[in-house]
Amino acid sequence: MTKLRLAIVGAGPAGIYAADILLKAERQFDVSIDLFEQLPAPYGLVRYGVAPDHPRIKGVITALREVLDRGDIRIFGNVRFGEDITLDDLKQHYNAVIFSTGAIRDADLDIPGIDAHGSYGAADFVSWFDGHPDVPREWPLEAESVAVIGNGNVALDITRMLAKHADDLLPTEVPDNVYQGLKASPVTDVHVFGRRGPAQVKFTPLELRELGELRDVDMVVYDEDFDYDEASLAAIQTNKQVKVIDRVLQEWRTRPGVNNAGGEASRRLHLHFWAKPVEVVKDAEGRVAAFRYERTKPDAEGGVVGTGEIREVPIQAIYRAVGYFGSPLKDIPFDERHGVIPNHEGQVLSAESNERIPGVYATGWIKRGPVGLIGHTKSDAMETVRHVINDQGEWWRPAHPEEEAIPALLEERGVRWTDLDGWHRLDEHEMALGAPHERARIKVVPRDEMIAISRGE
Repeated sequence: MTKLRLAIVGAGPAGIYAADILLKAERQFDVSIDLFEQLPAPYGLVRYGVAPDHPRIKGVITALREVLDRGDIRIFGNVRFGEDITLDDLKQHYNAVIFSTGAIRDADLDIPGIDAHGSYGAADFVSWFDGHPDVPREWPLEAESVAVIGNGNVALDITRMLAKHADDLLPTEVPDNVYQGLKASPVTDVHVFGRRGPAQVKFTPLELRELGELRDVDMVVYDEDFDYDEASLAAIQTNKQVKVIDRVLQEWRTRPGVNNAGGEASRRLHLHFWAKPVEVVKDAEGRVAAFRYERTKPDAEGGVVGTGEIREVPIQAIYRAVGYFGSPLKDIPFDERHGVIPNHEGQVLSAESNERIPGVYATGWIKRGPVGLIGHTKSDAMETVRHVINDQGEWWRPAHPEEEAIPALLEERGVRWTDLDGWHRLDEHEMALGAPHERARIKVVPRDEMIAISRGE
């Protein structure tokens, strides 16, 4: 029987789902799958892109773990595509490759002053508080007043982490250096800005509701933002999710502290709608001094227009959470405008000719852009896997398809790769670190330490 030797680059949900779907699919050939991951641990954004106080979402790891623990997928961690292993290498050893490398960079916000000292991208901050091994251990939390630009779930995640008292994170898997940094933060006010109104936000009701449950944090909303137009009223009446969001916000309007009336909490979380970013104002030393925005209004077509009214809020730090963006891969076409690998239903296309490139596929955010929740990657992977199966006549014909060739190649190149047993060792080590403190785990952050524990060195 024919055998498909498949490489998948990226061991987050998209890559693991693709492997699982292919192994369970009806097909006329055997399958052997190797997952390559640049980090020493698997699970991608579930481990390094979800706030530590979101254990419900991290429950996705349980399902991913069950797939890997079946033992029918090999994983090679701490292997960088384009450096430790190349496209030419994959063609020598596999019939095809699926790229599932996600989108981990911040999308740009092109306004004057965005390069000020104290201006940050949400993705970098998320990587820090999730203990990503490739970001600095320290984060400059020096501001009393902070702005967050964006109205999606990532914006609310970083808002919550900035406003929440560090001691309330102790039951979670927050790394110790992150706890210490947040504990010392002098923050008193966090301002969240969105271009459109309350009925057009992109976050989910669950994320919003959690904000209102923060201990010793007053929610501040502004009555002027709730003068709904007909489109907003229609959205509230016809969309269950929007209706719940409106209900939560309306309840907050009745709380002390609304409209700057002054609550009793030591921290305040302000939600500003109808606010289009105009400029980050710098002080004489080039540091963030204020956020300047234009007040907007509905345009009767679902969008917004500027009113010409310019406002300014004094701040000392600003975080842009306006979306993630993919990163190019060596020897693989890349769409610089959209931050994705150009493709048709997961079949990768040449950037020059727009023709299919045999044997090369994509799934997840690097395929379709950073939209949708984690579960959406399943249907995404099904589409890509269907083409992998149907394109059998165009698979590569590798010179060395034997499975032992890859460990030998990595060994020869001095790559300190980690495997599934190594992940189990690291997983157990982190849980053991957390046990004395009644915590689920304490993450190991330095890459070299992660590798040494995984390899039993």
